[in-house]
Amino acid sequence: MADLHSIHEGVTIAPAPAAVRYSLRTRSPESLPKILASAPFAGGHALGLGPDEWLVILPEGTSVPEGPYALTDISDRNISLTVEGPQAERLLQCGIALDLALAAFPVGKVTRTLHEGIEIILWRTGETAFRVETWRSFAEHLVGALALTAGDL
Repeated sequence: MADLHSIHEGVTIAPAPAAVRYSLRTRSPESLPKILASAPFAGGHALGLGPDEWLVILPEGTSVPEGPYALTDISDRNISLTVEGPQAERLLQCGIALDLALAAFPVGKVTRTLHEGIEIILWRTGETAFRVETWRSFAEHLVGALALTAGDL
């Protein structure tokens, strides 16, 4: 696989820190974030993707406490990238048909969307920082598309 790290003026694309990822399903969502939101969970974060679907991202070595939910480990299926810097929003906006302005897509917001036809989960982790989750098989294409666009910013 190609290098997933790319630095351009105003933006850095890099592999996110090592993590374990779970798809979580439950009918008792009281302690989980609402759809399109993120919240701390079990030493990591839970991202609300649907009415009964969450993506849980935990630091490597962290385990999920028992609860009334079903977990599927998707750590090997997904990869995570960080896209950071003053041009991060502009870079991602080039391939996504959503308003990513801070007022419309604030810190903590998350969504499942397409970036140039590739399904991603996009999470704004800071004013100029995003985490992008995608399937491992799309990673090289996604990084290539981001790097190509970043070169034109």
